[in-house]
Amino acid sequence: MANKTFTVKLVRSLIGSNPRQRATVKGLGLRGVNSKVVVKDNPSNRGMIFRIQHLVEVQKGNVS
Repeated sequence: MANKTFTVKLVRSLIGSNPRQRATVKGLGLRGVNSKVVVKDNPSNRGMIFRIQHLVEVQKGNVS
């Protein structure tokens, strides 16, 4: 079985978000609006994505 991944794209600005959400976005490796990262599908990354689901778009797999 191949390594499962998510492609996460930041689609909303961090202006007005709380420091915890900003730290989560930074922890995932996202920088600015429209930046994309590929992260592994594991419980910790799923939890981080859940916390900021209103700020990001998530796609399954390694989509470029």
